[in-house]
Amino acid sequence: MLVFWDERLVLFSVPKTGSTALEGALAPYAALVIRNPPQLKHAPCYRYRRFLRPYFKQAGGVDEMETVALVRHPIAWLSSWYRYRYREELIGHPNSTRNVTFDDFVIEYCKGKPAPFANVGSQARFLTIDGDQIGVGHLFRYEAIDKAVAFFEERLGQSITLNKRNVSPALDTPLSADVEAKLRDKCDGEFAIWEAGQS
Repeated sequence: MLVFWDERLVLFSVPKTGSTALEGALAPYAALVIRNPPQLKHAPCYRYRRFLRPYFKQAGGVDEMETVALVRHPIAWLSSWYRYRYREELIGHPNSTRNVTFDDFVIEYCKGKPAPFANVGSQARFLTIDGDQIGVGHLFRYEAIDKAVAFFEERLGQSITLNKRNVSPALDTPLSADVEAKLRDKCDGEFAIWEAGQS
C-alpha cells in the first residue's frame, strides 16, 4: 500500500494485479510505503476503512482520501496464482500446484473452503465493502494498466516507467469450457468487480 499524503491518494496492493510493479515505480513519490507485514501491505478495503482511514483522518483532518486499485480478469488472476505456486521451490509444500491441472485448481478454488494450494483469496472481497459496494474511488483493470499509470502521472506530475516485478513463471494454463462455466456461476462477484474496472 502506498499513501500520497499531499495528493490525498491511497493505492491498494491487490495481490497478483501488477501492484508490485506500480508500487515500485511510485514509491519514491509516496509519503508512506507499507511493504511489511503482508497483512498491512495487502490490507483490503474493509480493513482500510475500519483502521487506517480513521487514523489518517485524525492525523490530517482529511474526511476522505481518494483510493485507487487494480483488478485483474478472474481467469487471468487465477492463472497467475496457479503459475506462481507452480514454482520449483514450492514442490512438496501444501501451496504447490505442481501436481494439479489448472482445471483442478479452479475447481478447488470454487469450493467454500479450498485446499491450501487454491486458497488465494478473492478480489471481490478485497475490493468491496458493505456487501457488494465497490470500496475504491478509482478502479483500473490490470489489462489497461496504462490508464492507471496515466492517472498517477497526472496527479503526481511525474513521468512513470513500470518495470516487471514479482512475475509468475510462464506456463500454459488452458481452462476447459465446463470449468469456466462453473467458475462464472460460483464466483460471479469476481467477474462483476472486474467489469466495474476502467478499461
